[in-house]
Amino acid sequence: MDSNGLISYPRSPNILDHMKPEQSSINPQQLFYRAVGFYQHGDLIEAERLCLQILAIIPFNFPVGHLLGVIRAQQGRNVEALELIDGALKINPNAADATLNYGNVLKALGRHEEALANYDKALAIKPDYVQALSNRGSILFYLKRLDEALASFDEALAIKPDHVEALSSRGVALSNLQRFDEALASYDKALAIKPDYVEALSNRGNTLCEMKRFDEALESLDQALAIKQDFVEALYNHGNALRDLKRFDNALASYDKALAIEPDYAEGLNNRGTVLHDLNRFDEALASYDKALAINPDAAATLYNRGVMQWKEYRYSEAAIADLERVILLAPDYEYARGALLHFRMHGANWHAFEQEAALVDAGVRAGKRIVNPFIYQAISESPADLQACSAILAKHLFPPAPALWKKKRRHRAKIRVGYVSGEFREHATAILTVGLYEAHDKSNFEIFAFDNGWSDGSPTRKRLEVAFDKFIDISNLTGRTAADAILNEEVDILVNLNGYFGLSRMEIFAQRPAPIQVNYLGFPATLGASYIDYIIADRFVIPESERQYYNENVVYLPDTYQANDSQRPVAQTIQTRAENGLPEKAFVFCNFNQSYKLTPAMFAVWMSILRRVAGSVLWILENNTAFPENLRREAESHGVAGSRLVFARRLPMEEHLARLKLADLFLDALPYNAHTTASDALWAGLPLLTCGGKAFPGRVATSLLHAIKLPELVTENLQEYEAMALKLAGNPTLLQALRRKLSHNRQTAPLFDTDRFRRHIESAYTTMWKIFQRGEAPKSFNVEPDG
Repeated sequence: MDSNGLISYPRSPNILDHMKPEQSSINPQQLFYRAVGFYQHGDLIEAERLCLQILAIIPFNFPVGHLLGVIRAQQGRNVEALELIDGALKINPNAADATLNYGNVLKALGRHEEALANYDKALAIKPDYVQALSNRGSILFYLKRLDEALASFDEALAIKPDHVEALSSRGVALSNLQRFDEALASYDKALAIKPDYVEALSNRGNTLCEMKRFDEALESLDQALAIKQDFVEALYNHGNALRDLKRFDNALASYDKALAIEPDYAEGLNNRGTVLHDLNRFDEALASYDKALAINPDAAATLYNRGVMQWKEYRYSEAAIADLERVILLAPDYEYARGALLHFRMHGANWHAFEQEAALVDAGVRAGKRIVNPFIYQAISESPADLQACSAILAKHLFPPAPALWKKKRRHRAKIRVGYVSGEFREHATAILTVGLYEAHDKSNFEIFAFDNGWSDGSPTRKRLEVAFDKFIDISNLTGRTAADAILNEEVDILVNLNGYFGLSRMEIFAQRPAPIQVNYLGFPATLGASYIDYIIADRFVIPESERQYYNENVVYLPDTYQANDSQRPVAQTIQTRAENGLPEKAFVFCNFNQSYKLTPAMFAVWMSILRRVAGSVLWILENNTAFPENLRREAESHGVAGSRLVFARRLPMEEHLARLKLADLFLDALPYNAHTTASDALWAGLPLLTCGGKAFPGRVATSLLHAIKLPELVTENLQEYEAMALKLAGNPTLLQALRRKLSHNRQTAPLFDTDRFRRHIESAYTTMWKIFQRGEAPKSFNVEPDG
């Protein structure tokens, strides 16, 4: 948005009416003409000196008071400016120029509603006052009254079609209304009139960034900076474009240039912090955010960014929560902040007002607000309809469909090319589950590609992954368009999204459709809410037929379970003892090794009821973060359970973790978000798992796994049955031991850990998708028949 600053002062107002006869020889009128001339040429010091000299000769009068007020405003002395222009308006209340300038000073002081009232007053005096209409549009834009702002710019342009400031500002309003093509047309019209209009070039670059046309954006910004190399706003937008192009070092240099000119540029410091975060220079990023907030403590965007980084990189839960609470106080509808705040609290078992906050998030989703990230929402909501709505909101907001790169060309080759896109090709839950699948793929019929958006951790899992694929391609430093082009160039037939909205997601690649068939699988247990994702791979437990309407994708039903597993997972051979893990030797040990954000007050209350009724029993749970144990022990005490009966486990390498799971007696699953990979961990280690079937995909995964390992007796229908079964197993060692033996046998014979059986099923799914495509048919739901 253009600055819409103070207007040029009129060249020759008459002040002679204010002179006394004996003062006429000094000729203040000539002094005033000279003052105006100096002002017009930018010499504020000399203009100010002459105004003060005039006021020493004659009484305060409208023209001199107004001019001196304008000078004070341009010197940044806005309180004095307001007093001077107010005094001038008391003399001449119907002066449209002075009324406009009074509004401009109010705007500079942050008194936006008062500024708007003064622009309206100026227009009441002079209805065709173009500058007032343009300034009014800018203040309406600031107040987020975008349609009214646009109408005000249009009214100004109806009077003066070549008003470049209004054309440029109109473009900004249109851009914020997501009317990008119209915005570009408005900028281009301004630039046709004034080719060196740097504000329009900068705004144009910003809009092109919004359109993800980053190279064009950079070209427009480079033009602005060639004209005015110290233009701070263009340097800032230049940094933004470079960041979007993943040229992080260059982006940092642009922000630093802007800050060398304007050290207190809070927005620049905020974005500098963000790009330092991108560069993994976390301490410097935090310092940049801190400096920005020292300048503007109420900057919601910076508070949000700092809070998220403090949680993500440092696990500073209290500091992160304080920042997000401040964001909500300043801007209750700040995008995704309320959901993030609830998520941070859940990580630490800080359940203050949990039900009320969850209800606010639900209401926000149902109202179409950008209130919560869909991945976070899966641990809060049990409604497939709400989960679908949440995904659709994010898809529409951040990842709308772009023109398809794939041009509907039929491909005929012997092998189907399957590309897997993931940010977690390393020692991570998704890769741990799928590495065996990649190794087992039938290379005589399939070529498989890894498109890696993450990094190598040097782990044994990573080494297995690197040799499992026909091609392993790093896309982590590529823009969405460049990565999509790379996938298109490899002529991938089926592109599998292993992230969705989880982890290091690259949804913008899929939005450009670089492959004819695009699939949602494994990493995100819900619909992605996007028209360009053709299929979701599931089974009849996680997505019942009756709920297919809550998935934008066509559902592909695998016969056993949707979840891949690796039959080669190593378990450490070292013998661990209960004493080494802080567990009582004789007591019954319940456990849950989920991430802490999956735990809700309602579920914890059930667990505490179980502990109260099983004498001496303990709950063994992953520590997760420093706040979690203290808060959870406090919650246990409130349920009448000694905090010492909660035993917190530290993180261990996966092989050792699998070995220690054998020390527990029963894994207690949770709702609304089940154990997923952690459930497979328990079953692979030989630990029985008790679940309760949920109402949505995330709460039905353990049901799927238990049926696939042929232990349906450990699936309950409600929490009352769940608690009763937990008590039954804890009180009947013979029954529990029989379950352990059955699990040990089924681990070798049931479908869950039969990697090759799963490979045959998912390859059958891929083949059917390909045949549907080859026949020229639209994607459709189908079942995969069991193989053997």
